[in-house]
Amino acid sequence: MKRFKSVFEMIKKFNLFKGMAILSILLVAVSCHKVEKSPTTGQNYNDPKNGGFEVPRFIEQTTGPGLVLIEGGSFVMGQTMDNPAAEKDNFARRVTVQSFYMDRTEVRNIDYVEYLYWLGRVFGANYPQVYRKALPDTVVWREKLAYNEPMVEVYLRHPAYKNYPVVGVSWNQANDYCLWRTDRVNEMLLVKKGVLNYDTKQTDANNFNTDAYLAGQYVGDVKNSMPSLNPNNSTNSGKRGVRLEDGILLPKYRLPTEAEWEYAALGLIGNTKKGNVFQRRTYPWNGSQLRGDSKKDYGKFLANFKRGRGDYMGIADGLNDGAVIPTDVESFPPNDYNLYNMAGNVAEWVQDVYRPLSHLDVSDMNPFRGNIYQDKVLDAEGKLAIKDSLGRMRYKPVPDNTNRLNYRSANQVNYKDGDYASTIQTDWNVKPSNPNTTKLMYDSTSMVNDRSRVYKGGSWRDPAYYLSPATRRFLDEDQATDYIGFRCAMVRTGSSVPGQKKR
Repeated sequence: MKRFKSVFEMIKKFNLFKGMAILSILLVAVSCHKVEKSPTTGQNYNDPKNGGFEVPRFIEQTTGPGLVLIEGGSFVMGQTMDNPAAEKDNFARRVTVQSFYMDRTEVRNIDYVEYLYWLGRVFGANYPQVYRKALPDTVVWREKLAYNEPMVEVYLRHPAYKNYPVVGVSWNQANDYCLWRTDRVNEMLLVKKGVLNYDTKQTDANNFNTDAYLAGQYVGDVKNSMPSLNPNNSTNSGKRGVRLEDGILLPKYRLPTEAEWEYAALGLIGNTKKGNVFQRRTYPWNGSQLRGDSKKDYGKFLANFKRGRGDYMGIADGLNDGAVIPTDVESFPPNDYNLYNMAGNVAEWVQDVYRPLSHLDVSDMNPFRGNIYQDKVLDAEGKLAIKDSLGRMRYKPVPDNTNRLNYRSANQVNYKDGDYASTIQTDWNVKPSNPNTTKLMYDSTSMVNDRSRVYKGGSWRDPAYYLSPATRRFLDEDQATDYIGFRCAMVRTGSSVPGQKKR
């Protein structure tokens, strides 16, 4: 009996010692913790006694679902091989691209069908036109002198094609998908953080929209609100929703710019040594050959393309690339950024408006043509206008401002390409009675106009020339084909290099 008592007392002493050790560690940690102060005012951050200005610790941007970080840098953008058509729209020039994120693969049929399902579930009853507007043009498979009719019915929805890239999607539809994906990803981030419960009863205007949530016009099924340190926040009992400053919500998914897409496709990070690119690339892999030279891929084609006239897949029992039409989005080896099918399979939409001589005018950092600047609509009291019937915030072009240095009007698509401000003027503040007379008449002379959008890369229908990421083509933003798909991108916030110190 005494033996058991002594053991019991030993256990008590051990637990007491353990508890004191833990307590001492906590006390040391608390004593060593330095309260952050503003170097400007000297007041404490995150202190309700002096106003409750909240400064969360810096947290590196979360990588969104499906994305890969593309570390930015300088590269030579443009033509990398002989141009058989003698086109002069792609001269080589050095530019810099900021770090960003890009989808590992092309957007798949199953991804797009998920999008259609959500639209039908949320808007189908009262706004069926929203669902119809998003439907891909499945009849792009038809050809007047070919039998492709089965593809019209099965390619988008049959499970055999679920991991194949979606096609028949216009540039406008691709942009709508990107915005929808932004909202679904941010909604799930709030669910995972325990801020919201997932709400399957969302309909019409009552659906999670990132902009509307940040504006306080969507509340959702709240699980745990964020604590507010603002001493004046008495209406919500010291609670608030997530703000942009909390670093939880992600920036918008979008189409990549032409420069971003080309930079990511080349994957020159694999050819960099001591700050120099020791070998340029024609394709997303080294060399001028289209077959692999590694032990794993030796002799195999590295992309899905048209080898020659009438040869889309090769001979039975010895196929060139194993695919007569688009194939699985992970069918070929990824490039050095771990991106799949940046050559072949399907060409891909990018953000830019097409101009033959864009490279002569655009910036040498993050080059892009297509800016139309917008502001959120305000009501008569200067507050954000109520969201629209689909739950989205309202936007309008920014007003003209001739006193600005960096831009003067909302639409910069035609800057240095036929707009009035780019012509020789004696008085910049006087506009002609008909400003359109100074614009280039693209519509009457060619297919190039403000609706012409660039698409990049080769496809299953294209010869090897178009497998080079430098090649560029264009199509109207409302048109679609059976060989153009897309993938999403996202800006990288903060440091260009991952793994930076939190503060």
